[in-house]
Amino acid sequence: MSSKLEINRLGDNNKINNSLRSYSTANVINHSDVDWSQLDEKEKKIVNEFIYLLDKSRQLFNGLRELPQYGHKSSQWNAYFARTFDVYTKLWKYQQQNRQVLEQKYNLKRWQIGEIASKIGQLYYHYYLRTSESNYLKEAYSFYQAIQSRAYYSKANKEEKPDLMVKKLRFYARFIVVCLLLKKTKQVKGLIRELGRQIDDYVKIYDPEDQIEWQMVKNEINDFLEADSLVHIDNDNLISYSNRLVPSHVPLIGPNTMMSYTEQFRTQHLKQSTVSSNLVLTEIIIVGNCHNQIKFSELSLDMYRILQAVEREPTPSASSDKSMTTSLIMNDLDDKNSSQSIIQRENPHKYLLYKPSFSQFYTYISSAFKDLPPHSVLMIYLSADACESHSRAQIEHAYDFGGVRTNGKKDVANLSSSMNGLGLNHSGHEINHRKSNLSKETHCIYPGDLYPFSRKPIFLIVDSSNSFAFKNFPNLFGQPFLSLLAPQLLPPIFQEREHHNGSLFTLFLTNPLFAFCYICNISNLTGIVYSKSQDQISAILIEIARAFYKNKQIESVFFQFSADDFLRVFIFRFVFCFCSLKLHRGFKGIDYYPSSQPQLPNEIIDNTSILKMIIELATILNIRQLFLDIDDE
Repeated sequence: MSSKLEINRLGDNNKINNSLRSYSTANVINHSDVDWSQLDEKEKKIVNEFIYLLDKSRQLFNGLRELPQYGHKSSQWNAYFARTFDVYTKLWKYQQQNRQVLEQKYNLKRWQIGEIASKIGQLYYHYYLRTSESNYLKEAYSFYQAIQSRAYYSKANKEEKPDLMVKKLRFYARFIVVCLLLKKTKQVKGLIRELGRQIDDYVKIYDPEDQIEWQMVKNEINDFLEADSLVHIDNDNLISYSNRLVPSHVPLIGPNTMMSYTEQFRTQHLKQSTVSSNLVLTEIIIVGNCHNQIKFSELSLDMYRILQAVEREPTPSASSDKSMTTSLIMNDLDDKNSSQSIIQRENPHKYLLYKPSFSQFYTYISSAFKDLPPHSVLMIYLSADACESHSRAQIEHAYDFGGVRTNGKKDVANLSSSMNGLGLNHSGHEINHRKSNLSKETHCIYPGDLYPFSRKPIFLIVDSSNSFAFKNFPNLFGQPFLSLLAPQLLPPIFQEREHHNGSLFTLFLTNPLFAFCYICNISNLTGIVYSKSQDQISAILIEIARAFYKNKQIESVFFQFSADDFLRVFIFRFVFCFCSLKLHRGFKGIDYYPSSQPQLPNEIIDNTSILKMIIELATILNIRQLFLDIDDE
């Protein structure tokens, strides 16, 4: 995509930097238009102060690209963001208090006010990327919503040059990303329609060179939204659903009849929380490198789903105190409904890496490892194409069985550049010849590449057809380790759909009801059936929890990781996935089931109570015939 179309990218930090750079250089306001001779001293002071704040804010905003993109605990970026927020707060208040003078003497336009609000929204969005705290995402949404409702860019198509219209299109693209992450599906659909109309105007009025790219952006968003809409729910205005963790649903409270068990579980969890050695999910690496999978804004469908599953549903803090920046800015926007303080409880920090090279992956995982405090867990999520081994001798699990692919284009380009610099003659044929003689694929994440990081607790999820390569991960340093591995095989119909609908395994880990519907070819539900099914899912997961905490043969590492809310939910959903696929008539054989290391005992995965409840779920959905009888499985 053209650099002119770069919007805030998730996961590809170089493209985030390009976005900031292209955006800022196109946003320079010409101060020479001011007729200083017509200003009195007071007016000159007001205009000069505004120009100073505007230039300072732009300078700080441009400086964001100079900040390191990893090492989130560094005080450097936190202080820089705080300083930038502070300047924009002062700028917004100042233009609000002196609006009349600035409009008359400085010729301040509405789109310029919108640009300031847009940058504040971008700051909140980037702060969300840095901190993984979804409440900052809500703050970004509030600013973008205000920009749209107040029509700051309404006259963009009246300008002689297309620059302002491009700003408007970028605004819509950014707003759509934020709404997607907040699961505001209906609003996304409306924004897509509006973006389409704006693109049509842009093409009709200016006949720009980048019109094809903007059409591609719109099509990409449409495809992404369609791919994520696996199940349509009638009367979904009355239903609230999200992939994020809701505090009251940990451990996923089901019907009222389960309340007595839930209270016991909470009491047990409260006792456990006083033990300082409990593991807590703190750092996450999310990698998406499936070649043909639907994506938008450098965010694959699997990445989009999993990133929400490791965030808590944003809620206001119980405290009535607001952060200074939020209070000042939001009051000026007169948007009382969005004036919420930032929740105090943090989400685990995550890095989003879309099609990274191996060197990028290793840089970010090293940073996450370095920042990991005691009694904390590093979660590694790999959704990537298989990198199968071509080695004749498959003995060492570290490298002989392959792994998952990384992006090799940048590394090849760097190799070619280095050879050119040395004056060496090389051709594509020669490079390929050298590569074919290597015993191992270089653009691959092997199990052995993760061994050094197992010096600290690791929770590994591998969603790839070559997940088998990670099955015998050695515990070299005696630290807790647990892996959840996708099935090696899928029925042909699901293999064909995977590039468009995302991975089945990730879907089970993030939205078990929709995954269950997906394997049963259910695309529509009534609101009543949806609610009953969701209650049944909750009851099943609580039954899984009961089986876990009653079982004496289960490996202790499961209990260590299940002390964390997020990891506990992943583990229980994994069991639901295994049992559902084992009962389904279309999934025949062990290679069609997910696996874990350590393995779960048969008392869990063959638990009669759990299996019966899954059959009851199938009955609720009227697809009982697709599943085996319990005695037959």
